[in-house]
Amino acid sequence: MTALPQRAPRTPRRTIEADWTWTGSRFERGVRITVGDDGRIAALGTELPTGLPDEPTLRLPGQALLPGFVNAHSHAFQRGLRGRGETFPAGPAGATSFWSWREAMYELAGTLDPDRFREITLHAFREMRRAGITTVGEFHYLHHAGAQTGTQTAAGDADFLLDEAILDAATEAGIRVVLLQVYYAAGGPGRPAEGAQLRFRSPSLDAYWRQMDRLASLLDPELQSLGVVAHSLRAATPEEAAALHAEAARRDLPFHLHLEEQVREIEECLAAYGARPMELLLDRVCPDGVSPRVTAVHCTHTDPRDMERFVRGGGGGNVCICPTTEGNLGDGIADVPGIRAAGGSICLGTDSNARISMLEEVRWLELVQRLARERRGVVRDGEGRSAAPLLTTATTAGARALGLDGRVGVLAEGAWADFVTVDLDGPDLAGSTGDTLAESLVYGAGNRAITATAVGGRWEEVTASPSPAARG
Repeated sequence: MTALPQRAPRTPRRTIEADWTWTGSRFERGVRITVGDDGRIAALGTELPTGLPDEPTLRLPGQALLPGFVNAHSHAFQRGLRGRGETFPAGPAGATSFWSWREAMYELAGTLDPDRFREITLHAFREMRRAGITTVGEFHYLHHAGAQTGTQTAAGDADFLLDEAILDAATEAGIRVVLLQVYYAAGGPGRPAEGAQLRFRSPSLDAYWRQMDRLASLLDPELQSLGVVAHSLRAATPEEAAALHAEAARRDLPFHLHLEEQVREIEECLAAYGARPMELLLDRVCPDGVSPRVTAVHCTHTDPRDMERFVRGGGGGNVCICPTTEGNLGDGIADVPGIRAAGGSICLGTDSNARISMLEEVRWLELVQRLARERRGVVRDGEGRSAAPLLTTATTAGARALGLDGRVGVLAEGAWADFVTVDLDGPDLAGSTGDTLAESLVYGAGNRAITATAVGGRWEEVTASPSPAARG
């Protein structure tokens, strides 16, 4: 592995004060945050001193400050698909589906060499920073530079050459990453992997864990961690997924999988196993109960009774919804009211990265439900507010799903100093008051409102400069 890029220098200990600061339920004035030399929040509150001679106060006039957004589900390489697959055959039979889109994704995956893969990944991560995302869960399954018949390691495993590129690109972009390392074994229940899927495939569970151990030795412990993934119960058997989950629990790592995104996926599992994917997860993958370390991605077609068992009144698993991708692919609409009524924790992901904007994911989580149910305020708290619980999906809920709860997505002593600032005087938020700022941000603002981000106390001003990495 080549030497990783050097991180930007950290600003020395200082106190920060924006005009408004998000405290988890509302924006407040006069909140000062002291960032220690270690990149963590050392203190915060309205009673902190305004700064000592050797500890200056960084004032952010005309700006509001929030914890950096947490993107719980991304496939960075799919940023290379943007603009592709959006034309369709003419005539009444011209509509396509997730399954036809998947063929375009396979075509892209089959063309990427390590350099091109890294370029696209780096561009996606930089774009995330510009969108206020400071932590990403990278659900990574494009592992190999060639098919499994290509380069082999000393242990006889496939090359896994693309895994390190995720860590490399994240370091250069300065983004916190949880590398959600995917186990992918089959093309569907009872079907071998073929074609581009061979670049995804793990030869065995033993080979998967050898690679996990190798990646663990390469991590920057301040910014990088690992998670365990069964791609889906199409690409892994229930027995393989159960073994992955058990070892993830033993290592105290998060465990993720795609689940019930498509009706055909459910039909294939019923035919092969006599149970729906969520039933398999509950009864065979996690037979001893679902913990907050387990995240099911999409759940657009999940039976409400299964969902209630999965979230267990708020003490169980997480549901990651990706509204812009699910809309783009025609997946369907998750039962957000049902998940919330059962006490479920909902987080958000940019998934295919056809559009990278956490503010849009937050907004469309609610707007899609309004369209489907013909009523407003579907996501709201006990006081009838909508913005606060929606912002939670992009911050603390994502941290929970990635095993980083209490460390990111929150402004609290001991948490990492991961911040996003927004422009109060710009066109999106101009005229907002303290009472309307959260709602203006959620329902009226886009990426242009974001002015800067910080990861571990390292600040980066947001710029819109183009990058050649995204070009074909």
